[in-house]
Amino acid sequence: MKKLTILFVLAASPAFAASGPFFSLSNTNFIVAIAFLLFVGVLIYLKVPGLLGGLLDKRADGIRAELDEAKSLREEAQTVLADYERKAREVEDQSKRIIEHAKEEAKIAANQAKEDLKVSMARRIAAAEDQIASAQDKAVKEVRDQAVSVAIEAARAVIAKQMTAAQGNALVDDAIKTVEAKLH
Repeated sequence: MKKLTILFVLAASPAFAASGPFFSLSNTNFIVAIAFLLFVGVLIYLKVPGLLGGLLDKRADGIRAELDEAKSLREEAQTVLADYERKAREVEDQSKRIIEHAKEEAKIAANQAKEDLKVSMARRIAAAEDQIASAQDKAVKEVRDQAVSVAIEAARAVIAKQMTAAQGNALVDDAIKTVEAKLH
């Protein structure tokens, strides 16, 4: 600080340009120089430069603390960001696994549905074949029954034309004996 005072005194070169003796109380330049030196001396005595330095140091410490806090907040934000990015990747991976699993289950369900459809179709075909076979059997039986009826009617007509009453009675008696023999 003393160097600064000397620098100011030397820089006051217009004070040396005044007329008359410089070190006189009638010289205003000398009075201003003394007042300036006294002012600087009072400032030094009251430790104003130290207080200013302390205030500046305190302000620098505050700024440094704010910078450190900002740095820690930035690091914390980066950590949180990395955590969210990691979680986002995990969620994305999990969603991909869920989609893959759903696709596999859909394929399995589709295959099962195909198999069930094949079994159902086979059952329906078998049922239809059974119905067809039953209808064929019924038709064949109806045709046989009709043929038997026609044959009986034809036989009755032929027998009625060719047979006499005595032959008819003998046939009836013979049929009764056959039925009695089979029933007992």
